Amino acid sequence: MDKVIVYVDDAAHAQQILAPLFARGSAGNTHWVLVACAPRMTHRISKWVSHSARENWRAKWADKLFAQVVPGLRAHPDHVTMVLAKGPLPELTDRLQADMGSTKAQVVDARRPKLDAIPDAATTVPSGNRWSLPGTLSSLFASVGLLMVLGTE
Repeated sequence: MDKVIVYVDDAAHAQQILAPLFARGSAGNTHWVLVACAPRMTHRISKWVSHSARENWRAKWADKLFAQVVPGLRAHPDHVTMVLAKGPLPELTDRLQADMGSTKAQVVDARRPKLDAIPDAATTVPSGNRWSLPGTLSSLFASVGLLMVLGTE
């Protein structure tokens, strides 16, 4: 039996990531372990919300997420286990791998990428290229400004 651990924080994004895995056609021979990764809360929230209220919110959030993702998995006759992440993911992965026995599980990170993790296309300069977009634009605007000043004289 194939075993797949999937980290999820957004249902729509996860379904796009998981679609190619479904296309492989496992024929009901896959054990899916869905791990809900709830959004992080700041440490200052403890002033306003109790620990039990935070845990209840995380559980409700995970239930909503699983309600959106699991029907796609259940369309295939596979076994699905749902887990709510409570701590660092590397430690959770090691624990889940140990629980699964001798066979190593495939780990799929279907979480939505963070905005600061995506490189900005406007500031990225390919190596070997002597033109950078911000520098090119600033020189272009300087040239246009100079032409406008000369044109008004």
